Amino acid sequence: MNDQSSDAKTAAAMQRHPVQGARPAADSAETVSDVVFRQVRQDIISCRLKPGTKIKLEQAREHYSISVSSLREILSRLTTEDLVVAEGQRGFEVSPVSRRELEELADLRSVLETHAARLSFAAGNLDWEGDIVAAHHRLAAAERTLLSGDLERTIEWVRYDWQFHRAIVSACGSEALLSTLSSVFDRFLRYHMLARSFRGKAVVEDHKRLFDLALKRDVEGAREVIRRHIRSGVEHVLKSGRV
Repeated sequence: MNDQSSDAKTAAAMQRHPVQGARPAADSAETVSDVVFRQVRQDIISCRLKPGTKIKLEQAREHYSISVSSLREILSRLTTEDLVVAEGQRGFEVSPVSRRELEELADLRSVLETHAARLSFAAGNLDWEGDIVAAHHRLAAAERTLLSGDLERTIEWVRYDWQFHRAIVSACGSEALLSTLSSVFDRFLRYHMLARSFRGKAVVEDHKRLFDLALKRDVEGAREVIRRHIRSGVEHVLKSGRV
């Protein structure tokens, strides 16, 4: 079977079973490479592809049902987000993790998210408030499920967590800022997925507090909660002993 016919079959299959995660599901305008790019990216963020693991192209080609040449292009794209490391002629590996990177990502996320929140609070309208209410409703429902002990819903919570944080900053007026924050958020999230545990009641309370402050347009209060929320996330990951 040639590369084009193999890739075409992959596109059809993934449209039937779209990849779920922080990024939106595939649409009809996407190419096969776009869909597989998101799937590989999500597998790295969720730690299905473990940090430091060498990516064997033939095995990956079979797993993702895409040509080796397309796979190389995808992995090269992921190096620009520091999710994959190119090893010259030796191929690619999933980027390793470190305490230093975790701390740097936390600082960067804090700067970006608090700045975006300030801009968003100033510009947000009634539709923006409605989006926050809806996003928090979904997130709170997922968190109640997790607190009850159903940890199989963690991936669903991850998606709703991002949707909530993004809703709060969505009125900032800068697509570049939102895109950069999204990438940093996902890289930070990889460390939480590596920790393999839910942060519990404290994170639920943070989200409720942030929700209330956003609707009140309390910029300084929200920025303080965001900073504390991110810092407690770092402490949670480090306590897991997996970094």
